[in-house]
Amino acid sequence: MEPIIFLVDDEEEVRVTLSRALKMRGFKVKAFANAEQFLNGYQPSEAGCLVLDYGMPGMNGLQLQSELNRRGISVPIVFISGHGGVPESVEAMKGGAVDFIQKPFRQRHLIECIEDAFKVDAANRAKVADEVQARERFERLTVREREVADFMIANPSYTTSKHIGRELDISPRTVDHHRARILEKLEINSVAELIDLAARIESAIP
Repeated sequence: MEPIIFLVDDEEEVRVTLSRALKMRGFKVKAFANAEQFLNGYQPSEAGCLVLDYGMPGMNGLQLQSELNRRGISVPIVFISGHGGVPESVEAMKGGAVDFIQKPFRQRHLIECIEDAFKVDAANRAKVADEVQARERFERLTVREREVADFMIANPSYTTSKHIGRELDISPRTVDHHRARILEKLEINSVAELIDLAARIESAIP
């Protein structure tokens, strides 16, 4: 998926000039005149980054950043500003911005920030995809298999079939059967891999 630069700036001259310059360098650009337009037109499935003017009328850049965070939208943001100072830049960075650069800026500097933001977005999307895949694997397990897997994850030093059977009040032979099915369904070969798979998601057994 080709990443997109989402440019939000209330100054038409900036939008037109910067969009043209970035497109000439091979980037795909979508420009918006204000925060509301962006919120209405942006799809979280679209890869890329947000180049965001700080000092806009209505919802300003920091407010848009806050709204995106509230909605759980993690598009990387590069702030551009002709007004914001140190306090604003600190607040933006605390909110997760990739960078905060002052107008006028060197185009090369902006492009470097955009490329960094693209890398952040790609890493975020890869992490989410990995978590989704891990969750889908765990959802293949039956209730009892999930119980056995949960015990092994929580007690990595006590994963013999006898110990698990005693704790869960089932026979070691039944535990062996469950373990084999767990490894098969999760597409792993060991308890170590089970623990690693569980670590990819917020809760291994939701």
